[in-house]
Amino acid sequence: MTEIEHARPSATVVLVRGTSGEPEVFLVQRHEASSFGTAFAFPGGVVDPEDAAVHDFCKGVSSRKANANLGVKEGGLDYYSAAIRELFEESGVLLANPDDVAEGPAAARDALNDNSDNWADFVIRNELELQCDQLHYISHWITPPQQSRRYSTRFFLTVMPAMQVAGHCGGELTDSCWMTAHDALTAGREGAIRLHFPTVKTLESIARHKTLDALVDWAASCVDWGITSMLPIIVMRDGVRDIVLPGEKDYPGTES
Repeated sequence: MTEIEHARPSATVVLVRGTSGEPEVFLVQRHEASSFGTAFAFPGGVVDPEDAAVHDFCKGVSSRKANANLGVKEGGLDYYSAAIRELFEESGVLLANPDDVAEGPAAARDALNDNSDNWADFVIRNELELQCDQLHYISHWITPPQQSRRYSTRFFLTVMPAMQVAGHCGGELTDSCWMTAHDALTAGREGAIRLHFPTVKTLESIARHKTLDALVDWAASCVDWGITSMLPIIVMRDGVRDIVLPGEKDYPGTES
């Protein structure tokens, strides 16, 4: 029997902004050598040990509240810290006051990405107030057990801060763009961009909301309504791989 790979704790941030039309989301393209290979996705990555070292700088969400929101016994703030860190490293957007960064946000981001600095030292040295209350927890996706690289990813949504600019870093990211959820889904269906299953499902949820206010209201209510951990399963149908969710036909334990 093949051993199932452990799903690594991860955090992803859906960065959104208002427009004269529908809200737009910020998408980044992964390098072909990454786990997601040239796909467009939201900024994010695995939770690092250093994320746990900055709980005292997490503002607006207590450790107890973070645990309750995410449905974990401990370490909930690790995900909030990781979400803010990954968003900064991958998009340059900092959920803290950029003016508090002594070396400047651009230089700080470069240092984090080339590993000449680390998140805990950066946050503590600059005494940053991490705006965890600007993150709305909206979903939890776990990579199918058949995959060799697996992640247990908490998805958060946040609004683009005023006076900041989003742009992808070099290295593991090769491109980025702002698009409405509808346009992204259309581009994915037409093959113009690659989107993985959780990204598609997240975009479908976002596309239901026609204004930024409506989108944020929905995101803020997700925890109150209850968030179900989604573990897709890969099945074969007529020789073709397909993805099914809990409760759908052919999902293990679901009656036909």
